[in-house]
Amino acid sequence: MASLRYAAAQSASVPFDIAANVVRHLAFIDTAGEAGVQLLVFPELSLCGYELAGMGACALKADDGRLAPLRERALKAKMTVVVGAPLANAGALPGIGAITFHPDGRTSVYRKHFLHAGEERHVTAGSAISQLHEVRGVKVALAICADTGQQQHAHAAAVAGAELYVAGSLISAGGYGKDTTQLAGYAKLFRMGVLMANHAHASGGYESAGRSAIWDSGGELIIAAPGPGEMLVIAGDDGGTLVDVA
Repeated sequence: MASLRYAAAQSASVPFDIAANVVRHLAFIDTAGEAGVQLLVFPELSLCGYELAGMGACALKADDGRLAPLRERALKAKMTVVVGAPLANAGALPGIGAITFHPDGRTSVYRKHFLHAGEERHVTAGSAISQLHEVRGVKVALAICADTGQQQHAHAAAVAGAELYVAGSLISAGGYGKDTTQLAGYAKLFRMGVLMANHAHASGGYESAGRSAIWDSGGELIIAAPGPGEMLVIAGDDGGTLVDVA
C-alpha cells in the first residue's frame, strides 16, 4: 500500500442533533489535520447517533446546507473525510449511509448494503455491495457495521482492488471479540488493511466498546483505542498513534 496516513475518528454523537455533531466532527478534522491525517473515517450514523426509530426526521442529502462546513473543511485540509449519515430516500425509508467529502470538493454517497436483523423496519438497504475511492493512490473500500459481518462484502471489495477496507461501526463489548476477529481475518485473507471506527460512547441504547482499531494487510493489529472515549486512532508509516481530541 502506498504511503497513507489514515485514522478512525472515535467520536460521540448527540442524538438527532446534526448541527452539534457537525461542530464536533470539525474538531476531529482539525485535530486530524494537525496530525497529518489524509483519510479520516467516522462511526456509523455519526451525524445523528444510532437512533433508528426517529432517523427519518433528520435524514439528509449529500448537498444539505448543514454539511457545507464539513465539505469546506475537508477541502481546506486536503483530506478525505467519511462520515456516518442518515440518508434521505424519496418515497421510501431512509438509508444508513456514509458520505465521503473528497479533498477536491466532491461528495459521494454509499448506503449500507447488509442490515442487522430488525433494521429493515426503519431503513432501506443500499443496492451496491461495494464502493471504492482512490485516496492518495490507495484504493479504499467503504463498509458500514453489519456489512462487515458478511464475508462476501469484504470479498467484493478485494475483487474490486481494495488495498484498505474501512468501516464505520457501532460495536458493543459483547460483540467486539467476534467482530474484530472477523475483521482481522479479512485483512489476512484478502491482503488488505482494515480500519474500524467505533462510537466513543453509548448510542441508540447500545453501549459501545470503543476500541476502534486498525490492522495491516497481514492481519496484525497496528493500533487500537484502549476502550471508550473520544480520540483519533491513527496509522501510517511510523506505526500507530492515539491522539486525544479537545
